[in-house]
Amino acid sequence: MLTEVSEFTGMKVYSDKGKFVGTVDDVIVDLDRQTVHGLYIENPNPSLIENGAAISIPYRWIKAIGEIILLKRFPSFVKEPEDKD
Repeated sequence: MLTEVSEFTGMKVYSDKGKFVGTVDDVIVDLDRQTVHGLYIENPNPSLIENGAAISIPYRWIKAIGEIILLKRFPSFVKEPEDKD
């Protein structure tokens, strides 16, 4: 069982379909509410994230935490936002 937020760093994250999403690089914390907002992954799986762009996974998407982090949902592919210049 995790006792500190710092223990998330370095954990492997898997989608609801069992695909490797990436490794947690940092945790996004809402200091005002003292809650975890999300997990930051700097180098996610490029087969799931266009160009392997860094992502933040909302904490509410987490299904289970143990040896790995298992998500209860994740898109089949995430595209980078287009510039609106």
